[in-house]
Amino acid sequence: MVEDDTRGPLARTQSTDDVESEPTLRPRRLDQYAGQESVKESLRIAMTAAQARQEPLDHVLIYGPPGLGKTTLAMIMAAEMGVSIRVTAGPAIERTGDLASMLTTLQTGDILFVDEIHRLPRVVEEMLYPAMEDFALDIILGSGPQARDVRLKLNRFTLIGATTRYAMISQPLRDRFGSTYRLDFYDEEALSRIVRRSSDVLHVPVDEDGVREIARRSRGTARVANRLLRRLRDYAQVEGNGVVTGPLAQLALEQLQIDSLGLDSMDRELLRVLIERFNGGPAGLETLAAAVSEESDTIMDVYEPHLLKIGFLQRTPRGRVATRLAYDHLGLEAPRAAYPGTLPGGTSPQAPLFGVGD
Repeated sequence: MVEDDTRGPLARTQSTDDVESEPTLRPRRLDQYAGQESVKESLRIAMTAAQARQEPLDHVLIYGPPGLGKTTLAMIMAAEMGVSIRVTAGPAIERTGDLASMLTTLQTGDILFVDEIHRLPRVVEEMLYPAMEDFALDIILGSGPQARDVRLKLNRFTLIGATTRYAMISQPLRDRFGSTYRLDFYDEEALSRIVRRSSDVLHVPVDEDGVREIARRSRGTARVANRLLRRLRDYAQVEGNGVVTGPLAQLALEQLQIDSLGLDSMDRELLRVLIERFNGGPAGLETLAAAVSEESDTIMDVYEPHLLKIGFLQRTPRGRVATRLAYDHLGLEAPRAAYPGTLPGGTSPQAPLFGVGD
């Protein structure tokens, strides 16, 4: 199902435009995939070894914030291994029968990719255990005294799981993956390479200043970089001569309310509410979510990672706290009492009084 893009170009949900163009923007081979060098090298070795042994790739778990390329990596692995891939999501597999129908149709070496694998129902997850370890499916036929357990043999397949919530995956399921990889936010150079490649695919002329401007404001996320490029393509076509230049990119992104650090209106509202209504914190996640009329999961998965990365937000044992950097970015004066590091003998100008915790 395609969800409406109701939060602007930095939203987590995918618009119809995203779904139509993202498949063409996805790199199809590992050498086309920008960034994540250590992950790519590990995958290259694993795939080369599996092909040399003529065996399916071992089960793989990929985790990290949204939009970093987990699905793309799964599709690249299928292309590099020369096998078919079936794509689904944890919430879509509601019953054990749904999982059984998928597993029994997989051929030897095929890949089953499960996005949001942490949201699998418990009963479905337990059915995965023998499937991953023994390539067998345990099914109970009938009920009551007539019930009998039947074990079906499966073709040797590869399960690739993706999640934004690694801690929510149960230990028994985590232990059954042969390899686990974490995707990090992209640096500006990697994002620039992504923008250049996407501009070639979309036939959008972008000068080097425009490339850098998009990369700088993309929150370290490949999906956001591609989304901004598509919005700037529209702007250049209507307001310019079709070329995304540095000045045009700055003007268009300002109209989209995306500032120089990639913060959008919701990021700034979140920080402003934390500062003005809760005196900079600490404030609990649920309390903060209610104050900005947003789901707590969305705040934790979409907005917090970037704010934590750039040092505007800290998690403490008592809740979320805005740092001095956040005050400075919003042009607000930070209360000196909350930041003892600004006084003689203080520890850090960015460290809040309450300390840092998870």
